[in-house]
Amino acid sequence: MSGPLSGLLVADFSRILAGPYATMLLADLGAEVVKVEAPSGDDTRSWQPPVRDGISTYYLAVNRNKRSIALDLKDPDDLAAAQELARRADVVVENFKPGGLARFGLDYDSVAAGNTGVIYASISGFGSGPKGASLPGYDLIVQAISGLMSLTGDPDGEPFRAGISVFDVMAGMHATIGVLSALNSRHQTGRGQHVEVNLLSSALSGLVNQSSAYVAGGVVPFRMGNSHPSLFPYEPLPCSDGDLIITAGNNGQFRKLVEVLGVPELADDPRFDRNEQRTANRDELRPLLVERLRTRTRMEWFRAIIDAGVPCGPINTIDAGVAFAEDIGLDPVVTIGSGTTATPSVRNPITFSETPADYRLPPPSLDEHGAELRSWLATPSADAAGEAADAAPTAAPVAPDDEERFA
Repeated sequence: MSGPLSGLLVADFSRILAGPYATMLLADLGAEVVKVEAPSGDDTRSWQPPVRDGISTYYLAVNRNKRSIALDLKDPDDLAAAQELARRADVVVENFKPGGLARFGLDYDSVAAGNTGVIYASISGFGSGPKGASLPGYDLIVQAISGLMSLTGDPDGEPFRAGISVFDVMAGMHATIGVLSALNSRHQTGRGQHVEVNLLSSALSGLVNQSSAYVAGGVVPFRMGNSHPSLFPYEPLPCSDGDLIITAGNNGQFRKLVEVLGVPELADDPRFDRNEQRTANRDELRPLLVERLRTRTRMEWFRAIIDAGVPCGPINTIDAGVAFAEDIGLDPVVTIGSGTTATPSVRNPITFSETPADYRLPPPSLDEHGAELRSWLATPSADAAGEAADAAPTAAPVAPDDEERFA
């Protein structure tokens, strides 16, 4: 069955994480994604260890369902192929420094001149304004500048980065949302547009209640370790053999928690009967909860507290997290291909009742599809996106069939 984005051609001029993650999401949902790489390849090909069969698992994480072509944009023939790919594409995704593709005729204005229906998504670190365009956009830098690191770590310790490049991933998802929204607008108007996403804006949006605390309330948040500024209990609490995360997010859940812990009177204590009181008096409430929790193991409490209807969970390593997802039937791992080339990958998190995600291609080797793509790009196509848009500017561009693209 074809995915919901089947028939769309995406020219992926991005590298590393934010852009490749966005284009992989589009590819999972049926879009045909052509990954354009420099002759040296995507940087993440060399980001190792860890590896699988000599290939960086970082690269494997965000590049399935794509075809790779290596193009040197300083070579006239390669540049012509890149420009033709952009002319035929429904979507172009790039994360060069703002303005960096203009000298190659691959910036939005140049591409849109010959492909009026193109959705052109640019991902940068700090936007395309005069002050932000020159700043290098690395996730760790944005974690620092945005304020996230000031919120991460022990109250009396040093600021810490998140365990993943969280704003690269967030910006990739925002870019995907932007592309899909622009595609819907094109369906209505026949016109493409330029979609811009930057890591810092994604960060400030993604900081949600913490950034709102300052913007709306004038409060500058601070590090609280694993504690929550507005809820308690909502953190790890020690059992007899380790910590268990307990999140009693409302009064009803708190009442169920203290009942299963054997101290139901705490729910009616005026110091703890409302969330505001529990949060204000957390230093008094915490030892009362811990005293009961230390009487049993974390997994014994996990089962009892979950059965009582209160959210909680053990602090797992990644392998245990995958195993937990498997145990509850989420099937988190998919295998692409078969035999010696089979590649395990983390399943796309979106479930569709009619048009499920598809796992057609393992992450490509460098220039794996270069020959067939060059041949296709060198063959005139009457219904390429740009020509269709020129002939009927009020209608959405018509993409060629998959067979015609890469026969």
